[in-house]
Amino acid sequence: MGAEATAVTCDVRDPEAVAAAVQAAVDTYGSLDIMIANAAGNFVVPASEMSTNAWKTVIDIDLNGTFYCAKAAYPALKDSSFGGRFIAISTTRALEGWPGCAHAGAAKAGIMSLMRTLCGEWGKDGIRCNTIAPGAIGDTEGVKRIYEDSGRKELELSSIPLGEFGKTSDIAGAAVFLCSDAGQYVTGADLVVDGGRNRSRSSTGVAVPKAEAAA
Repeated sequence: MGAEATAVTCDVRDPEAVAAAVQAAVDTYGSLDIMIANAAGNFVVPASEMSTNAWKTVIDIDLNGTFYCAKAAYPALKDSSFGGRFIAISTTRALEGWPGCAHAGAAKAGIMSLMRTLCGEWGKDGIRCNTIAPGAIGDTEGVKRIYEDSGRKELELSSIPLGEFGKTSDIAGAAVFLCSDAGQYVTGADLVVDGGRNRSRSSTGVAVPKAEAAA
């Protein structure tokens, strides 16, 4: 598309690696105006069968990783001449309960609380802090593993008023809005992009699936 991009290897569970990635962006482009915490881990396993390592792994990636991204990016976002933007990816399942994915649901709920706190603390620095809550996005490994491979695709589709899975471009569009001038006065929000699933009564009462993996 004619733009310049730089790739940096980073494990979000390692705060030093995250700080190095932020510094690489600042060194390369002179500033960092937008940080999106998007890394996530998840797999289906009932809470009663979940190992402590499985719990810790997902919390480390999702919740701790988001905090490390926020902490590392804060100085650069504060200095942004455009008004810094920090976005984290949540999920509507964080507020509903998520049978079979207690670790991911708890981590995402923590992310939402963290972002609301950062909204209050960082507003004075001109940093807008928001979350985006995707529904089932069809062209992702998450939907493939959690819904399609487990034979729950049709059940999940039946809970979505629009009747179809979303696309990654739908989430990208939400991020573009929040990072553009159109989102200048939006902070502390959770932008839901789920085809109406969170408003559908049929999305509740899902049976807990059998374990697909345990770490």
